[in-house]
Amino acid sequence: MSISAAAPFREEPARSDERGVHPAAGEMLRVTPAPFVWREQRGARSYELQYARNPEFHNAVTAAPLRWNVHCPAAKMAPGTWYWRVRFVDQRGEPSQWSLVRKFEIASDAAVNPMPTRAEWERQIPAKHPRIFLRPEELPKLRRSKPELLAELTRQCEALLASPPSTKEPPKYPEGVKRPSPEWIKIWWGNRLHVMKTLDGAATLGYGYQITGKREYGNLAKKILLECARWDPEGSTSRRYNDEAGMPYLSRFSRTYSYVQELLTEPERELCRRVIRIRGNEAFHSLYPRLFFRPYGSHANRLWHFLGEAGVVFFGEIPEAGDWIDGAMHYYFCLYPVWGDEDGGWHEGISYWREYMERFFWWADILDNTFHVDIRRKPFFARTGYYGMYVSVPGTRDGGFGDLSENHRCRHAGAMSTLATLAGDSNLQWYAERITDIMRRTDPAGAAAKEAIYIDFLRASRPRVKPVPPTALPTSRCFRGNGLAVLNTTLLDGKKNIQLQFKSSPVGTWSHGYDANNSFLLNVFGERMLIRSGRRDMYASNFHSNWMWETKSENNITVNGIGQKKHSRDAKGEIIRFVTGKTFDYVEGEAAGSYEGRVRSFRRRILFAKPSVILISDTLETPEPAIFNWHLHALNPFRVNGQNDILLENNQAACKVEFLRPEGLKLTVTDRFDPPPPPHLKLRQYHLTADTPEPARKVLFLTLLRPHRAGTPPTGETRLEERSDQLHITLPTPEGELCFSVNRNDGSITARYKGEEFR
Repeated sequence: MSISAAAPFREEPARSDERGVHPAAGEMLRVTPAPFVWREQRGARSYELQYARNPEFHNAVTAAPLRWNVHCPAAKMAPGTWYWRVRFVDQRGEPSQWSLVRKFEIASDAAVNPMPTRAEWERQIPAKHPRIFLRPEELPKLRRSKPELLAELTRQCEALLASPPSTKEPPKYPEGVKRPSPEWIKIWWGNRLHVMKTLDGAATLGYGYQITGKREYGNLAKKILLECARWDPEGSTSRRYNDEAGMPYLSRFSRTYSYVQELLTEPERELCRRVIRIRGNEAFHSLYPRLFFRPYGSHANRLWHFLGEAGVVFFGEIPEAGDWIDGAMHYYFCLYPVWGDEDGGWHEGISYWREYMERFFWWADILDNTFHVDIRRKPFFARTGYYGMYVSVPGTRDGGFGDLSENHRCRHAGAMSTLATLAGDSNLQWYAERITDIMRRTDPAGAAAKEAIYIDFLRASRPRVKPVPPTALPTSRCFRGNGLAVLNTTLLDGKKNIQLQFKSSPVGTWSHGYDANNSFLLNVFGERMLIRSGRRDMYASNFHSNWMWETKSENNITVNGIGQKKHSRDAKGEIIRFVTGKTFDYVEGEAAGSYEGRVRSFRRRILFAKPSVILISDTLETPEPAIFNWHLHALNPFRVNGQNDILLENNQAACKVEFLRPEGLKLTVTDRFDPPPPPHLKLRQYHLTADTPEPARKVLFLTLLRPHRAGTPPTGETRLEERSDQLHITLPTPEGELCFSVNRNDGSITARYKGEEFR
């Protein structure tokens, strides 16, 4: 076939739910070798990838034939300039045209993270069982493990012997039950809990058999396993019917099988293989290759490593098990985590970060224990512990932006402990121990919820890290890839901290990270002060989607009552500038692109004069004259004595709000939601809106926040003077006079305080 007749390589731009080509043209990579991702091509049998130091591809490295539309080389690539291209081979063996040639850079300090070849990782899998979280050669050492762990394992196994979990197959939804009715939710989530209790119990018993040699533990584990094997693999616990039950079935069943495999007869083993083959292949075909270019499915971002677990256990016993591992390896090395950034931030918020990290760490344990892969080689995993530390300073009641984060508190103690050990980071270890202690005192039930005992055995074998308080770290940090800035006065104690969080994200406002761009939150001495309002009853419910996804529910600005494009990857923001120092912290964001053309510019500048004065400068411009609506939300009533004297209190914390400009704002306060929450969600919060008095194309808002202890309000008056193109704001503080200057045209801020200047 001549070149001219070759099939074209599809290059259409990525849609909002697609990851896009990687490395993109002009991209700077902080990891080597480059992980390559491209669009799946119709009719492709395989792919041929080339990368070289020159655009003519002299002395190019060629990788072929490639099964997937992703590839991570097995050797590092040197820093500097590279070029790459790819083409496919069709079912007749004919090559397509080459893709566009893309130029990219690898940084000189790039982390080295090559992917082992399939032959290399296959050799690492033990030939015999057990082979997950435990290798056969490790048994003698683990049997001499810490006596307290052995005692706890024995206690749990004896309790399961005394009261075995039910192996009754979970029910299906009765006819007429509709999602998301309370009856539907009860069955949906109840089936997940039933699967986990039953099969986690079986895995614990099986592990107990391996460690103690007590046959009665193994026999009960085997009995539970075989009874669960008789459940319909396409029934109530299938991925398609209820993936919240299907995912834990896939992983816990596999773990149990590996621990009791030697006790099973060959027909019993074949029964287990048949069940997992059906479930595993159904999961595999739902994931690959779609996941490589459309990787943002929230549940798919758990399923891939659960399937990988099953692949490790059944490798060599189920024909497709190697492909399950291969898919997981490619996804991990080329894309994961899609919600994380190289700074360690997480788009969906700390609650989902905790949930996904705790689950991913099972795969991280397998990468380490089975394949000798160190996750710290990925920049995200080397830094993401700081996301937990900065967002949730010990003793803070709020977890920041993201779904379900408002009552997070210290529930990420387990994830932080694992990260501290994996990273060998003494600051993270201090933090993990500190929030664990807080949980024991404030949330005993949450503190009692621990990792499976068989995971504890593996993790306890790693060296303990000495805790060191993070006094040498800056108190504030920016996670730029996901558009989050966290401004703190201390990292040691939330009860002594003033914290402002700001979001303006290039990732958009979708999935569980739907908070509008240029939003901020304020926590004062550990208490929620200015909040993201609402509480989720059910994902995408009427209240969730039409209140919490809307800009009006945030501390943000709407235009003529209309907010940003909601729940969309296309609603992008950007952190333009971030500065942190001893006296001043500053963040600046732009969010005009989120308003679907209704706003030409929305620049929000926030200057934090530490420890207790925050100035917010907002400049907006619209194509047509408009009314601008500035929104604030709180748990308790606003005490309004004019636009320059608004007070909020929450327990021992308080904040004074002063709207300095524009003058004549129309203030309204309500405790109503539109739409209202469902009746079972008992929720009362307060919403203040400050509307500009008349339509205009441009507006400058100047807002002063003065957090303080309840009962001890700030002393002295704020003075504002207009001088030419500047607004000068002066106010007394216990640390001395603070002076701001704000440009009336562009809203830029300079300041002087405690002998320091900010520009």
